[in-house]
Amino acid sequence: MILTLTIECVFGAYFRNECVRVLEIDERASLYRLHKAIQSAVKFDDDHPFAFYIANRWRGRKQWLAESESWEGQEAEFRRIRLKDVFPLGGKKLHYLFDFGDDWTFEVRRSRQRPKEPQAGVKYPRVIERIGPDPEQYPDEDF
Repeated sequence: MILTLTIECVFGAYFRNECVRVLEIDERASLYRLHKAIQSAVKFDDDHPFAFYIANRWRGRKQWLAESESWEGQEAEFRRIRLKDVFPLGGKKLHYLFDFGDDWTFEVRRSRQRPKEPQAGVKYPRVIERIGPDPEQYPDEDF
């Protein structure tokens, strides 16, 4: 089944403008695949570690979705954890944190509509809506 997810940038060292991406992705996709889809959707360089956590708010108390202390172990966990095993979250939200220095934080919300059957000939994941420009991962100007 195909999920519709809204990915909204809520914080980052150079966060300036609203950035929302709506994407469709297979519910069997891993958190690692979601990471790759978000990187592609906002045109980041995918050159830093990342994490996923569940919380009421992005600055709230976090429940980390990988327990390994090494980055390699965490990445392996993200490759095993499927979206269908994460959702539903019971009122909490999934968050994606990229680059622990610049703290790019994205809130991931699942649509309330029922998952749908995949369409023949469509490659998932895919962005179906873009609101706002891509965040500048490495801006030229000084802040």
